[in-house]
Order: sequence, then structure tokens, then C-alpha cells
Amino acid sequence: MSRVKRGVTAHAKHKKVYKAAKGFYGRRKNTIRAAKPAVEKAQQYAFRDRKRKKRTFRALWIQRINAAVRPFGMTYSRFIDGMAKSGITVDRKVLSDLAINEPAAFQAIAEKAKAALAA
Repeated sequence: MSRVKRGVTAHAKHKKVYKAAKGFYGRRKNTIRAAKPAVEKAQQYAFRDRKRKKRTFRALWIQRINAAVRPFGMTYSRFIDGMAKSGITVDRKVLSDLAINEPAAFQAIAEKAKAALAA
């Protein structure tokens, strides 16, 4: 049986790891023993943070909406309750965008929500 030399395959695998480790500090970028675990850990962080990004943005939208409804004498939770009672279904991303870019439209929504709470 003929002998199989694995140099080409190993080199290709290492090259893939080095490419992923580009920009890392010190030996983590150019030594396979250090680069491999560093790349694995980086991929774990990336996977986790793709999920976390959604949470972070939702929290940002809520903070912006809360800040935008305060001048109308409401809190965020009362505003959302008023929207539910008035039958307005606009998600937080759009509400946040309206609060920043279309203050008049946001004010109309806030007033409807406030009226629904009073009724």
C-alpha cells in the first residue's frame, strides 16, 4: 500500500485557522498551537453575541421610547399599556425610529395612548 503524506492537508487546515486569527495579538495570530484555541474562543463569543445583540438593541429602543414619552407625562410601561388598550400595534424598533425622526407622528401615537388610558 502506498504511503499518504498529509502535508498539503495539514497546511490547508492551518491556513484556514491563520486566516481566521488575522489581527490577533502576539503568537495567537501566527502559531497554530496558540491560534487554534484563540479562534475557537472567538467563534464562541461571536455565536453568543449574535444572540445578545438582539437583546441590546431592544433595550436601546425601550430607553429611547421611555425618554420620548416622558415629556407627555407618561412612563414607558404606561405608554405600552395605553397602546395595547388603543389597539395600536407598532413594534419598539419603529417607535424608537419615529421618536427620533418623526416627532409629530410619535406625539400623535403618544396622545392616542394617553387617551386610551384615561378612558
